Amino acid sequence: MIKKISLFFLLLIPLNVFALDKVKLDKCIDGDTASFIYKKETVKFRFLSIDTPESTTTVEPYGKEASEYTCNALKNAKKIEIEFEENSEKKDKYDRYLAYVFVDGELLQEKLLYNGLADLKYSKNNYKYTKKLEEANNYAKDNFLGIYSTKEYQEELEETFLGYLKKWSKKLLSSLLKEFFD
Repeated sequence: MIKKISLFFLLLIPLNVFALDKVKLDKCIDGDTASFIYKKETVKFRFLSIDTPESTTTVEPYGKEASEYTCNALKNAKKIEIEFEENSEKKDKYDRYLAYVFVDGELLQEKLLYNGLADLKYSKNNYKYTKKLEEANNYAKDNFLGIYSTKEYQEELEETFLGYLKKWSKKLLSSLLKEFFD
């Protein structure tokens, strides 16, 4: 009896949960943007927390692949759902909705990151899926997948490494000289 009463009171407590809303694909735009039928209106959605290479006006490395991946996933989906982030704006400066996109129960942003077809951007520590998305992004980086296999990324990585090496070696040299002359 006590369990039933407790359950009844638990059901009365309002939960601050952002529910998944079912949408229907109107059209694919690129790797991180699509147009959906949402609440009986056709609206553009920008996928929250990621940025894919450009593939519309200019074509960047892996832009077409990201766009094709997203479009194939959305066109072949049995169910597409969106979820708004409680700690984010609902729309961007271009009046596009910002949301997580789920394709047949899987987070599309995570799949794009995992395959190296997107970069983690605009994500904050208080976002619901940040940790999951960081893990997917790090996997792609660690395995040099997609955008992380490009010459530009390799050069950026090398430049960062050399910067750390220079900084570390200066500190080491300074420490050795200080100890030697003290």
